[in-house]
Amino acid sequence: MTQFNLTLNIDQLKDQVMSSDLEAVVKSSLVLVLNEFMENEREDYLRASSYERTMNRNDYRNGYYERDFLVSIGKIKLTVPRTRNGQFSTSVFEKYQRADQSLVLSMMEMVVNGVSTRKVTKIMEQLCGESVSKSLVSTISKKLDPIVNEWANRPLNVMYYKYVYVDAMYIKVREHQRVVSKAVYIAIGVNDKNQREIIGLSVNHVESKTGWNQFFEHLKSRGFQSPKLIISDAHKGLKAAIHESFVGSSWQRCTFHFKRNMFDCMPKKNSSDAKQELLRIFDAPTPEEARILKNEFMNKYDSQDPYANVLERLDEGFEDAIQFMNEPIAYHKQLRTTNNLERLNGEIRRREKVIRVFPNTQSAFRLIGAVLMDCQERMDPGNRKFLVQR
Repeated sequence: MTQFNLTLNIDQLKDQVMSSDLEAVVKSSLVLVLNEFMENEREDYLRASSYERTMNRNDYRNGYYERDFLVSIGKIKLTVPRTRNGQFSTSVFEKYQRADQSLVLSMMEMVVNGVSTRKVTKIMEQLCGESVSKSLVSTISKKLDPIVNEWANRPLNVMYYKYVYVDAMYIKVREHQRVVSKAVYIAIGVNDKNQREIIGLSVNHVESKTGWNQFFEHLKSRGFQSPKLIISDAHKGLKAAIHESFVGSSWQRCTFHFKRNMFDCMPKKNSSDAKQELLRIFDAPTPEEARILKNEFMNKYDSQDPYANVLERLDEGFEDAIQFMNEPIAYHKQLRTTNNLERLNGEIRRREKVIRVFPNTQSAFRLIGAVLMDCQERMDPGNRKFLVQR
């Protein structure tokens, strides 16, 4: 490796120190160092010092040109050496490109973590001392596109996902000068190693049977196989799409939503005992015991008119709400609700509140995908298992 001896103009540097603030001193020091570094690079390339006569000379000096260079402390002006044949090129800008990449990554991280474009712009102006446009922030954010697309379309046939959680949430997107609601479809799978993985993301117009069918078809096109159990809420379109797309898979209705629906039908007063009895049904260890408790509840409240709607809902949705009981009892708490997916939606919502309205569908997909990738890395640290046999 070539070694460079840097000879700095100490008097010039001393003048800067005495007459300028710290920022100017740092800038001047950096200019002196980089200019000297480039001068040594040119001398090494030429294989000859100034005015040296030698047969090994590679080329001749041809003056300098000035170039503005943006670094983290602001813009500096460098004096870049040239050669006569124009083939010499300094490595300074290439080496500092890594610093530029770090800056880009920092901006991208701010965007992913929900910092608004306006705030990102102000932060970058403070760091660089230069005006940074919103369009630049948007352009840099688009660097996430290939990363998110590759992640969202990765193959799923390398692992079998026996349990899958699916849900949809709504966001606001600007489309043809109008603000419209769009549905974000998300799926979390639990593989044979009992570890969680976010396996699906899609942004569509509305949550519907057609939209869910498209989402499931995309999963299958990536190699996804029918799971043992699919956990979700009771959206009619979702239920229909599950039955059509995954023949042979069981559907688990989220017991949290199911119980809340029944609690809403109960009398406001004197219903605490009934609520506790209802909760015991879904805490049963086996489907057989749950059915016994359910029949006891039905018989006890059958003659009480205020509970007619509760009994009707319980009877209608009961079997779909106890499918988790066919799995190992240690898994029951995690398999009976979509709570872990709801928490993921909360992470997205926290970032989405900063943005309020996405400028377009692609930007929504980009940001939500980046958020989900970040959540995936933190989901089960240390190779920890989501489901554990006790």
